[in-house]
Amino acid sequence: MAETEEEPSVKQLAAVRVAINEVDEQIVSLISRRERLVRRAGALKRDDASVRAPARVEQVITNVRGYASKQGVDPAVVEQTYRAMIEAFIDYELRVRREQ
Repeated sequence: MAETEEEPSVKQLAAVRVAINEVDEQIVSLISRRERLVRRAGALKRDDASVRAPARVEQVITNVRGYASKQGVDPAVVEQTYRAMIEAFIDYELRVRREQ
């Protein structure tokens, strides 16, 4: 049976998806590490305002946009990703503080 034009692209897409899954696993591992550090930082903060820390958020965004530019990654995508992650971690940290 002859290979159709579609078959190589389907195989390529499957291989790319496997690679994406591997990267996702690495990212989750790094998020786990970040969570542990957020817990430690949270224990050192006095109040909710210090958890939200808008100036620190902007500092992180500036940093990651710079890292993105150096690595040839779209800084806007990195910023959007980080803003969502930071918001999730702020919510997490506030929840953890209230549970203590």
